[in-house]
Amino acid sequence: MKNYIEVSLGSFMIGHGYDQKNKEIEERVVVEGFCKKLVAVNRIKSVSEKYILTDYLDGRWIYWEYLESYDEVKEMLTEV
Repeated sequence: MKNYIEVSLGSFMIGHGYDQKNKEIEERVVVEGFCKKLVAVNRIKSVSEKYILTDYLDGRWIYWEYLESYDEVKEMLTEV
């Protein structure tokens, strides 16, 4: 069983929770290009055609843009 998948990740958005008016607190980080990273499979919450949603530190979450196709990531995860 795989513990990690290797994907090319780019810009991302971190969710820091909610403010006193129940509005999401988001931090958008834009980077040039993509970088290969190992992502722990147990941290992945969902995959869309543009983003991989993962857990982050202290109950936060992070949406990562990725370079591979949706089908490639789906195949990596179904091989787990």
